[in-house]
Amino acid sequence: MQILLTNDDGIYAPGLAAMERELGRLGDVTVVAPAVEQSGVGHSITFLSPLMAAEAFDGDRRRGWAVEGSPADCVKLAIGRFCPRRPDLIVSGINGGFNIGINVLYSGTVAGATEGALFGIPSVAVSLEYDERPKFDRAATLAVNLIEQILEQQDPRSAPLYNMNIPTPALTGSAEVRVVPMATARWPADFDERIDPKGRRYYWAMGTPPTASAGELTDLEAIEQGFVTLTSLRIDRTEHAMLETIKNWKLSLEAAPRS
Repeated sequence: MQILLTNDDGIYAPGLAAMERELGRLGDVTVVAPAVEQSGVGHSITFLSPLMAAEAFDGDRRRGWAVEGSPADCVKLAIGRFCPRRPDLIVSGINGGFNIGINVLYSGTVAGATEGALFGIPSVAVSLEYDERPKFDRAATLAVNLIEQILEQQDPRSAPLYNMNIPTPALTGSAEVRVVPMATARWPADFDERIDPKGRRYYWAMGTPPTASAGELTDLEAIEQGFVTLTSLRIDRTEHAMLETIKNWKLSLEAAPRS
């Protein structure tokens, strides 16, 4: 099996190294990752400037290809240039910090996997709860165990896109997985206003998380309960039910009559 591994934390991120080691038991791994951290860049791509790339080393150990671009850039470039053959699987991570709920819209980690799915390749984004001393090796073992089962059971004709999140409690004891939808609760627009030494006003995003709501179990609630979460995502963002409603509006390019 040919595997492409990327992330948004950068080529030297420990989560990437842990995932590379563990994925090695499934097949041949090609690592193509951003040269520097690209957290929160979403699905941005580089097209107005050259995309620089070079092999990266840690001492004598080759880490892979470092790309001065986004995770989506890395996947595109890897498929077009760096992979010895078309990947059978694309993994993005392990990210240091959750990508749950509407964070998937901002996440470079999820974007890397999404780009893989756009090419018709099964793709998985993997994230671990933030910790000052993260256990990436244990998280990688859990993630690859789950990925292996996904590959065995998925429809080979499809190109699914998965988002996996691992809370810290799941790294000890008996971990359980929950297949859940993505939460849609919004993150509060909370900012801390400050003044710099020159008297200029600036703002720090507070990062206040959304509150889990009662009712359907989503990735947000499942994570709070200590479960590993797995969510299947879709690329087509069309609201098909709304399309039928809009078709009945009899829209035109003429100015609407004023009442």
